[in-house]
Amino acid sequence: MRIVLVGPPGAGKGTQAVRLAKELGIPHISTGDLFRANISQQTKLGMDAKSYMDRGELVPDAITIGMAKDRMEQPDAEGGFLLDGFPRNVSQAEALDELLTSEGIRLDAVLDLEVPEDEVVKRIAGRRICRNDSSHVFHVTYTPPKKEGVCDVCGGELYQRDDDSEETVRTRLEVYHTQTEPIIDYYKTQGLVVTISALGPVDEITQRALEALKREKAEQ
Repeated sequence: MRIVLVGPPGAGKGTQAVRLAKELGIPHISTGDLFRANISQQTKLGMDAKSYMDRGELVPDAITIGMAKDRMEQPDAEGGFLLDGFPRNVSQAEALDELLTSEGIRLDAVLDLEVPEDEVVKRIAGRRICRNDSSHVFHVTYTPPKKEGVCDVCGGELYQRDDDSEETVRTRLEVYHTQTEPIIDYYKTQGLVVTISALGPVDEITQRALEALKREKAEQ
């Protein structure tokens, strides 16, 4: 299957993308991984992107699209892929359509992970990270440490990242609503959007998504 994964920040896209790609036997293609790979390999696209990033400017869509095109043309993506973080806006969605049409292929589904805004804020603003090891992550409500402000694993100080403050989260949500959410309406006109609730245990959300994608594929 060829799938685009969308949803607001805090919807669990990264977690579900990895799980779904594994279950479906297709590569998980994330924008972050594309940028890191191209920059570390010093490809032309990577160096072009880095020059914009170093100046604190947004990377032009053409560069992101070029990276995605190169990745989707690799052998492991011949049978399908799961795009995570791309397309990020309608112009990228249109460019992706043109690219796929030129290759004689089309998307099978756009999986929309739906989460209420208040829950998004609660999920992200409640995160606490260990200063000694950023892989030690807690949540004030869902996975609180045994002792407030102290990492259960190593005893390091837990802190809230600037990106996780409620004010920043609400700003990120505004960007999502204005830039990314319109692609859902764009793909609805093509009958591709499959919306599921991203509330509940991780395993249940994965199963919910797989069942919804299976139904979508069967109806095509």
